[in-house]
Amino acid sequence: MIIRAGFEAAFEFAKPTAVVLMGYVHPSRTSTIRRLESLRVMPKADICEYFDLHGNLCGRTVVTAGYVSFRTDALIEDDGQPDFQVPQALQHSVQELPNDVLLFLLASRYCEVDSELRDTAWSLFGHLPAGWSLVQAVCDYVHNHIRFDYLQARANRTALEAYREQVGVCRDYMHLAITFCRCLNIPARYCTGYLGDLGVPSQPSPMDFSAWFEVYLGGQWHAFDARNNTPRIGRILMARGRDAADVALTTTFGENQIRSFQVWSYEVPAATLPQIIVETPEAENR
Repeated sequence: MIIRAGFEAAFEFAKPTAVVLMGYVHPSRTSTIRRLESLRVMPKADICEYFDLHGNLCGRTVVTAGYVSFRTDALIEDDGQPDFQVPQALQHSVQELPNDVLLFLLASRYCEVDSELRDTAWSLFGHLPAGWSLVQAVCDYVHNHIRFDYLQARANRTALEAYREQVGVCRDYMHLAITFCRCLNIPARYCTGYLGDLGVPSQPSPMDFSAWFEVYLGGQWHAFDARNNTPRIGRILMARGRDAADVALTTTFGENQIRSFQVWSYEVPAATLPQIIVETPEAENR
């Protein structure tokens, strides 16, 4: 399966502004990229790339005042299989965890492990067997506890607030599930990327970036999704971190307003694949 994935976002800047970008396909997917239109800025500006502390590919640039757009587009090979399920994966004791995994048991900006959610987690799930089924029980609970409402999205909502308000978007589902898992001594980290409507009915709402999370069980990281709560096809990872604060698409250091935003992720029909692969970015934008 070949998936076409990309985005274009435009902002109005009051003055020349420094911007940090995390709009790349994650380095772990580099070998699956069949064609890439590199991340670019218009009006043209140089982007200096680097890797952050979590291994995500990032870019930094300085944009001019006025209307500025960011765009990238790629053809990515995918096995077309739903999220891998390992129900026998065991939960590690804390003392068995690798040093670099311990970070994902701790509180972070949007995941208040050191709050009333710790007692709530043990009250709700403490009687259940450890391991894969415990994480799934967390997903089942969060999926039913939060009502999805895009109009009530809020950039600063924490896991505790999502638990109390019982409404949110995909990032809120993941923050609450991550927090419960960490409270139960299961390392959990936040993921963001592309997830098109592959193998499921198309949604009428505009596409956005998706969030999911990964837990460390049986010596490996495994994907879970408390919002959709079912294995999905075609996840394309862009970035991982402790929570959404670590994986913002753009971090701007000056006054600006967003003017447009578009995300796409869909399967490319085999019959059109050769033609699309030889297209140039200039041809695509005509």
